[in-house]
Amino acid sequence: MKVLVIGSGGREHALVWKLSKSESVTKLFWAPGNGGAQNYADCVEISGENIPAIKEFCSSSKIDFVVVGPEAPLNLGIFDELNKAGIKVFGPSKSAAQLECSKVFTKLFCQKHRIPTAHCWIFEESDKALDFLKSKEANYPLVLKADGLAAGKGVIISEDEKQAAEAVKIIMVQKEFGGAGDRIVIEEFLRGEEASVMALCDGEKSLLLPTARDYKRALDGDKGLNTGGMGAMSPSPLFSDDKKSNPMLDEIKAKIIDRTVSAMAESGFHFRGILYAGLMITEKGPKLLEFNVRFGDPETQVVLPRIEDDLLELLLSASEGNLAKKEIRQKEEKCVAVVAASKGYPSQYQKGFEISGLEQAEKTGAIIFHAGTKKKDNKIVTNGGRVLNIAALGKTYLEARNKCYEALKLINFEGMIFRSDIAQFN
Repeated sequence: MKVLVIGSGGREHALVWKLSKSESVTKLFWAPGNGGAQNYADCVEISGENIPAIKEFCSSSKIDFVVVGPEAPLNLGIFDELNKAGIKVFGPSKSAAQLECSKVFTKLFCQKHRIPTAHCWIFEESDKALDFLKSKEANYPLVLKADGLAAGKGVIISEDEKQAAEAVKIIMVQKEFGGAGDRIVIEEFLRGEEASVMALCDGEKSLLLPTARDYKRALDGDKGLNTGGMGAMSPSPLFSDDKKSNPMLDEIKAKIIDRTVSAMAESGFHFRGILYAGLMITEKGPKLLEFNVRFGDPETQVVLPRIEDDLLELLLSASEGNLAKKEIRQKEEKCVAVVAASKGYPSQYQKGFEISGLEQAEKTGAIIFHAGTKKKDNKIVTNGGRVLNIAALGKTYLEARNKCYEALKLINFEGMIFRSDIAQFN
């Protein structure tokens, strides 16, 4: 089969890497791709958000299957457009993608179908939101969220009325996140331990992927600014050995994942793709923080190396509504990934610096997933905030993390930063 992967980050490099191992893949394309494409796929200089151009390329190149990485093309309806042209797509329809692309949709959906989540208030006018912040119902801290996609930045935790009012102004008045702030969701602040669970869904059935934990803060000790993720490990220690039955995982699957898939089908929005549940494990059990409708990043970079099955077969089965007889087999080994980022990330940073030591690092047995890189004058240079993901498998978390950091010592580019405590247990 001829396969096209949409996206340009570390998540997509991991997808390309895993798909390249499938015997059924005859040709692999990546749009727009990054500097890590060599030996895996041919890069196509088309943005995933340029759906007409993607559609034309699929037609002219006789693409059999498209795997969508990021959320933006899904929100724009890439599934719907390619599906009309008879091209198979892994990823949900625009209607089903509302689970990530509209927080208002998701909160109302959860309320209707008894999916455990934080209590919330929804406002379309800033004045009414500000009035609520002064009321007795407003128990601080509160979480304020822009309704639409905001590149992971539309969530603000406010400790008091002053901070919350400022958040309302940022989201709804100043429109810092554009149209995403036309509506606002104000939620109760949930306490507990965060967890993430990804499931492969075919519209009726779901299969849980290996669990993972990511590290969002920029600095060691979970300090500094929130980022897209500075590292990850699989399985998540929260669920111990996720190859065996786990009561907490069973509850998450039954009350959140499966209930969502069933309710979406009843609503006429059959969800086919990856359903990523961001969770808070509270004293009263797991509660949903948010849904994503695609693979997590950098969780994918530690999950895919632990899957023994042919990824193409799994993704095809999900897109065809045929997961009933499938299962996901997991390796016993642990996997750890450390992100090498540009100095200044997640704020302002420079790019265009040559990266050295990649070949030597790969010879150690580590897997190097490129994120923000590109090829220029036959050299690999930095092209983003998160530049590389250095991943490794090991019998223990310690063995896997040691492999990551040993490989990382061989890599260098100007301004390279990384956390030194990924998968470290005291």
